[in-house]
Amino acid sequence: MSSELQITYLEHSGFIVETEHQVLVFDYYRDSAKAAPAHLSLGKPVWVFSSHAHADHFNPVIAAWQDKVAKYIVSDDISQAGGLPGVPADKIVYLQPDEKTQQQELQIATYGSTDEGVSFLVEVDGWRIFHAGDLNWWHWKGDTEENLQLAKDGFFRELDKLAGQSMDVAFFPVDSRLEEFREIGVREFCKRTNIRQLVAMHFCGQAWIPDETFPGKDKQTVAWCPNTPGAKLTVHK
Repeated sequence: MSSELQITYLEHSGFIVETEHQVLVFDYYRDSAKAAPAHLSLGKPVWVFSSHAHADHFNPVIAAWQDKVAKYIVSDDISQAGGLPGVPADKIVYLQPDEKTQQQELQIATYGSTDEGVSFLVEVDGWRIFHAGDLNWWHWKGDTEENLQLAKDGFFRELDKLAGQSMDVAFFPVDSRLEEFREIGVREFCKRTNIRQLVAMHFCGQAWIPDETFPGKDKQTVAWCPNTPGAKLTVHK
């Protein structure tokens, strides 16, 4: 039996994922296309994920949605940053890296980040969906050799945990500020895992366009690089 999933790009690292029975919102920051209200009103359970407290990944305005949200699944550093004011405690699940939880039909595993917070692997309605948050190989030109090595080691430590996993959809940063190093993280991620549909995010400027060598030998990954708020992609399987 075929199944489909629809992805709506909000901005930066923010997306709405609609499966047959559920709506997932990841790292809501801004919504200039005003895509969220319609999805909140579909009548499906809504699950809101925030990978960490940085303002470009977490906007406290999501607390205003609480009457339409089943649960907020958020990194535990958001609690330390003030949490979700006015939202009852039983509606928020705070998670640290390397935890697992089942929330109704959702199975959720967290992995670490190479910045703050967590990354999420969600299994729902037969789909495996990964959102990296700020997990990336952050190789900043001009940084010290020691910091560059720490950044690399931290990234590969998380990648070792994810190696060999199959995912239907994976959201991953490809940040233009890294210049010629912007692709090194996403290439390693796709090399070490089995991704059907990659969704690039966190561009911080010029959108990424992968060349013909991506993702690499013997890999079937398809990349989508949305740059217009409200853009949609339907994934079938």
